[in-house]
Amino acid sequence: MFTGIFDAIEEWLKELLIQTIHENVATMFSDINARAGDIAAQVGQTPMEWNSGIFRMVQSLSETVMVPIAGLIITAVLCYELITLVTERNNLNDKDTWMFFRYFVKMWIAVWIVSNTPQLVTAVFELGKYLAHSAGRVISGETSVDLNEMLAGMDETLGEMDTGPLLTLWVESMAAKLCMTVISVVITVVIYGRMIECYLYTSVAPVTFATVGNREWGQIGTNYFKSIFALAFQAFLMMLCVGIYAAMVSSVPLSQDLRQSLLQIIICTVVLCYSLMRTGTFARSLFGAR
Repeated sequence: MFTGIFDAIEEWLKELLIQTIHENVATMFSDINARAGDIAAQVGQTPMEWNSGIFRMVQSLSETVMVPIAGLIITAVLCYELITLVTERNNLNDKDTWMFFRYFVKMWIAVWIVSNTPQLVTAVFELGKYLAHSAGRVISGETSVDLNEMLAGMDETLGEMDTGPLLTLWVESMAAKLCMTVISVVITVVIYGRMIECYLYTSVAPVTFATVGNREWGQIGTNYFKSIFALAFQAFLMMLCVGIYAAMVSSVPLSQDLRQSLLQIIICTVVLCYSLMRTGTFARSLFGAR
């Protein structure tokens, strides 16, 4: 009598463990493509689209605080350029009408750049948006996993296991699912950190652009250009990391050694977290930004 009761309890527990493991694994794999799409939606936004309230505040501070400073800097730069032009020509003893034409063209370009700072910065981030959205479409299409076929083979393997190994596997599947939650938090932190950096760079854009017209100070503006291009390109690198991760996870076989498969998924998740945090450094080194 008691043997039948214990057998029934064991069978019930076994079915419960199999169902829970099935749901945990199914949730992990079904979230891969969804997560790739979510990241594309987040990193593929310009600073204005991501949070229009913060962007308006940053733009207002830039116009009221930074633009007057930029006006002073560009005035000093243009005066310095004119003095340098005169002294290089032996105090105008060597007359050349063309040099004044070049100076006025250079002055017009410098003023135009400062006047159109918001449009130039927005154009760079629009480029990053295009790259991220394009990568997101490719990733969501290339990393889709056939869950029905994969989970069918896994269920056959689970049905042949005893209650003890199933209990261990259930703990490991919960740990793998927890890793997915952790990676979501890490991704959110990286995305928020990148966007805050975008707002900081946007706020000081007029000052850096004002230095472009000078030979000595121009490296400030040049490095700024490199930095915002790196920020824009970082969105593509983040999508690429997620795509590589999704492709690696989708190739993990679940019908053989399930414990080893879950371990591989956890390792891939940790590697993805590290890679996402390194995308900013890699983008800066790629564009030579300091």
